[in-house]
Amino acid sequence: MPSLFEPLKLGDLILKNRIIMAPLTRMRSKQPGNIPYTLNAEYYAQRASAGLIISEATQISQQGQGYPSTPGIYTKEQIDGWKLVTDAVHAKNGKIFAQLWHVGRISHSSHQPERRPPVAPSSIKPTGKVFTADWKQTDYEVPHALELDEIKNILLDYRHACECAKTAGFDGIEIHSANGYLLDQFLQDGSNKRVDIYGGSIENRARLLLEVVDIATHIWGKGHVGARFSPYGTFNDMSDSDQVALFTYVMTELNNRKIAYVHIIEPRATNAGSSDSVNHNTPSVANLFHKNFEGAFISAGGYTPQSAKVAVEGGLADAIAFGRLYISNPDLVERIQKNLPLAPYNRATFYGGSEKGYSDYPFFLA
Repeated sequence: MPSLFEPLKLGDLILKNRIIMAPLTRMRSKQPGNIPYTLNAEYYAQRASAGLIISEATQISQQGQGYPSTPGIYTKEQIDGWKLVTDAVHAKNGKIFAQLWHVGRISHSSHQPERRPPVAPSSIKPTGKVFTADWKQTDYEVPHALELDEIKNILLDYRHACECAKTAGFDGIEIHSANGYLLDQFLQDGSNKRVDIYGGSIENRARLLLEVVDIATHIWGKGHVGARFSPYGTFNDMSDSDQVALFTYVMTELNNRKIAYVHIIEPRATNAGSSDSVNHNTPSVANLFHKNFEGAFISAGGYTPQSAKVAVEGGLADAIAFGRLYISNPDLVERIQKNLPLAPYNRATFYGGSEKGYSDYPFFLA
């Protein structure tokens, strides 16, 4: 029976434990240019005792950005900034993957090249509010439905970002296909109404994701690539008419490609960290889809240390990703292992700012 603290083979890597630092948007890159810098390197290095760190979502292009001050991974300055981060994590014997991100319609023209509309599979405006480039909240805009040539350009952007992540010294990449961002928008029929090769059937709606996966595995090797999903998640106005059929197909295709891992968010935490509520009246997606994927299976969403131990020991997942608890507990592995108290987080400092609520949370045994 495995435990949280046993090593895990994840693709071509051996993780020192099964506690994963989930990708956490913190909006603290250096401006202008959305560049990681020394503060970010300190923050990630503090958390290097995790079996694996998955970086905050990192846009593959200017078009892929949807929030102010989120980092990119497509310019030389951004690559150099991320090299500070990966070097700092590796110096502490940690491992770190870059999470590659295109937000699609979850953006605003103020983030876009030449202030163009955000892009999406279909011209469907999401509900809710969006942050502009100057940190103001406003209604979403009607997105531009991507044409086939534009989709080809996005695939080139993913290729370039994969190459940049390699140059920056990451140990691998995670493809963000969760929480209502571009690849998820293509997957789910609530947001994808296309009638071409990227719409209609499940196979067509999954086409873009699988093309990105194939690009990533060509550049990185299959043992250094993972992907993240949020079946039944409603964050960012998402829905699908047959979640089981859709994600069973996706998991089966990824299993055939032998990627290192899949990372699934439980729908009980469907608000993607935007509140502390946990809905326990939802299906267990780990129960539904783990059987379709033979590689490492990472589960995330509303876990406590105790429920994480139960999930791994019971075979529900191979590793557990923690998000908010990693914000306020840089030494989360040690605290869980030694049953030490967990520090509370301050939601008011989650997004934007400097070291306060970011790199100033103390270690228990400092």
